Amino acid sequence: MASSVIASRPRARPAHTSGTTKCAYTPDGTKLVTVGSNNTIRVYKTGSDGEPDNVDDCQEQNVAVSTSNKFFVAGSEDGTLAYYSLETNMFDRLLTRTSLPVRDVALSPDDKWCAVASDELTVKLVNMEDTTNLLTLKEHGEQTKHISFDPKGTMLAVSCTNGIIYIYSLTADHPELIRKVDGVIGRVQTDSEASTKVVWHPDGRAFAVPTPTRDIQVVSKNDWEKQRVFSNGHEGDVTALAWSPNGALLASAGKDRKLLIWSTKDQSVIARYEYPNVVDIAWHPTKNLASFTTSNGEVFISPEFVSEQFASMLKLPRQPAPFIHDPLEGISNGLDKQPLPSRPRAGTPDSFDDLLDDDVVEEDDFVVDDDGAGYALNTGRKRPADDTTDGQPPSKRANYALQLQHHPPFQPGSTPWRGNRKYLCLNLIGFIWTVDQDSHHTVTVEFYDHEFHRDFHFTDTFLYDQACLTNTGSLFSCPPKDDAPAVVFYRPHETWTQRNDWRISLPKGEAVLAMALGENFITVTTTANYVRVYTLFGIPYRVYRPKSSPVVTCAGWNDYIMTIGNGPVGADGMSRLLYSIYNIKRDEICQNEDIVALPDGASLKSVFFSDVGDPCIYDTTGTLLTLLHWRLPSRAYWVPLLSTSLLPRLASGRKKESYFPIAVADNKFHCIILKGGDQYPYFPRPLLSEFEFSIPLSGPPKPKNSKPTNDDDEMMLDQSSDSDGEDDATGESDKLIQGFMLKSIQASQLDDLLDATQSTASQRALRSRLSLEIDKTLLQLLAVECREGGEERGMRALEVVKLMRDTSGKMIEAAGKIAERYGRTVLGEKIREYGEERVGKQIRSRSDGRMSTHNHRGFGSGDESDF
Repeated sequence: MASSVIASRPRARPAHTSGTTKCAYTPDGTKLVTVGSNNTIRVYKTGSDGEPDNVDDCQEQNVAVSTSNKFFVAGSEDGTLAYYSLETNMFDRLLTRTSLPVRDVALSPDDKWCAVASDELTVKLVNMEDTTNLLTLKEHGEQTKHISFDPKGTMLAVSCTNGIIYIYSLTADHPELIRKVDGVIGRVQTDSEASTKVVWHPDGRAFAVPTPTRDIQVVSKNDWEKQRVFSNGHEGDVTALAWSPNGALLASAGKDRKLLIWSTKDQSVIARYEYPNVVDIAWHPTKNLASFTTSNGEVFISPEFVSEQFASMLKLPRQPAPFIHDPLEGISNGLDKQPLPSRPRAGTPDSFDDLLDDDVVEEDDFVVDDDGAGYALNTGRKRPADDTTDGQPPSKRANYALQLQHHPPFQPGSTPWRGNRKYLCLNLIGFIWTVDQDSHHTVTVEFYDHEFHRDFHFTDTFLYDQACLTNTGSLFSCPPKDDAPAVVFYRPHETWTQRNDWRISLPKGEAVLAMALGENFITVTTTANYVRVYTLFGIPYRVYRPKSSPVVTCAGWNDYIMTIGNGPVGADGMSRLLYSIYNIKRDEICQNEDIVALPDGASLKSVFFSDVGDPCIYDTTGTLLTLLHWRLPSRAYWVPLLSTSLLPRLASGRKKESYFPIAVADNKFHCIILKGGDQYPYFPRPLLSEFEFSIPLSGPPKPKNSKPTNDDDEMMLDQSSDSDGEDDATGESDKLIQGFMLKSIQASQLDDLLDATQSTASQRALRSRLSLEIDKTLLQLLAVECREGGEERGMRALEVVKLMRDTSGKMIEAAGKIAERYGRTVLGEKIREYGEERVGKQIRSRSDGRMSTHNHRGFGSGDESDF
């Protein structure tokens, strides 16, 4: 984009004596306030060439200003922060004072707080209504040069002299340091003309900041990673920076005497001004007008600041911040909300509305949805909706605004772009990551076990954005771009012939939503609402259209594939997720459009098959679930294996972390621990962690008090010490119950596997071993009941015996001996009676020829009459 030069050069207005001079427009754009080194503040009226109004009752060496429509605040090197009225143009009151010179001030977007930066090692937040309400930010512990609120006022960026940007969250009662952004700005002195000020983009998703290399770096707010950069514009340190009100343009000034206007979209210079010593720039909120000040005390008010060639860019709606990979774009990242389309229909002579009062009839007999946001309210009414009586609408029926929300598609084990990098795949085999090099990508595939596979990387000109990795090969896909179709690429690790990579192009306009790579098949779900199944070497095997759409994700194992899609809409306007499981080779449907069990407000984070081939899901509540009896149509149900929110490591409440799911293997949950509010792992690659399964049966353990604080606490501790033995017994009982339930789930899944396949000797031995372990666990639980409880717990103890799976009678006999050992005579008699009754049933069954192999489908094995 070619640059242009301004048509007419604005004249310099000598507003202040030589020294730092700052300026700011009021939010409504009616006035421009300038402060400088003399004891006069200037207030210019927009559109007037007359002399400005002066505020003479002020401090000298004012170095910072921030405005609202009714007042402004100014900070001085003498350490004062003063409040001035724009209605009277007079000093009103002193807000606060610092012991060292003030360097920057900023009003929050709601004008309720004012932040003050100074040469002190703290930043002050002053309440504008009650100046005694003062908050102090001290976690950064460095001198502060600049401060700036984000557009929503929920964050404060603090640029310090040590070259680090500190981000404070302002959502809690007291500000909390949530991030340190290092490696972007340089080390500067507080009185240096070089700027390190964070300038938030109007959309609030990123900010721009000058760098030591004289470029302007954009940093995203979600992950605090570097995005696009405005480069090769300045040959000296950048001294001032400002976004246009709609974010389409960026103005910058530097020590090289240049004042530049950049296009946000492509980071190119569209206008060049020659002005020396510019230290501040302010855009008018609505007009093609900007003002800037210099260290000579001059003010320039520049109408038609952007040339006619590019002035139309200021009239555009709010533009997005310049990301390398904008999360708002691209199919792979999905959409948070998809509007329910309106379907106009023609009126009927005697429609239902015609039978109602005329004042509530819609003109076209249907609610029109012009804005694409769902069913609209009050469209086509002959009476406004606010015509109500006692808070009730006059009509006999109500129109409800419905915002249909679809679950966005995602690729399991992948992460969004963070800067110019992203993980395409993370699992127990290895990981695939890519780096955006602008013209191409660089893809790296690394394995955990280097004895079986060697790492490799390649230059990617197709720009792959999704991948899968197994022991047999790696699968990639890229989105369609311009006239190029979407491509699916498979690369086997080893073959007995020469390695044969293959690529398949999808039909024009069709993009990949999610993929799955199994031992025998490749599954690709697309935006055309197709599920495409290929063999490992590219032979199309199945193409079908799933009933639930749009498709969300998929997973594969052996000959099975699992697809998840958006189903019917719930009462909250959110789509219910439905899943289906198919056996591709047998052409069988195991589960058909059943519901994914998610609580209200939760969404799906990952789906995968365990190492033994059982479907698992992980949701945003931190719960891991597995699917029982999924090979039996209409009998499957979801069972929780772990709730990470109840982990003992989080019991104290001081540790805040989340978990990125990787796999379920060896009866453990493998994940990556994320700290600092991160939702996805980043580089360098973090280590994998594993957690034992723990079905959520009760709350997390209470942390023990380290010391009593007073006499009452000591008394409570004395009383609680008497129940320590009972608590220990309860803890032992809980562990045994946990083991019983987990082993029962494992046994149930193993039974399903053996019934559906040709079982091996090792699998049958494992089933017998699991049954034996379950009975041993129940015997231990019976011992705890007999030891800690009296006869009043006899019913519970007998119920434990009835859960045993052993059919030989040996375990029941052992249970009777345990009862006798602890002197539970009545319980022992009941156990013997139950054992005799159970053996009698088995003998009668054999004699009648009705004895059959007992399949343990549930957590217990006794007949219903046992209970």
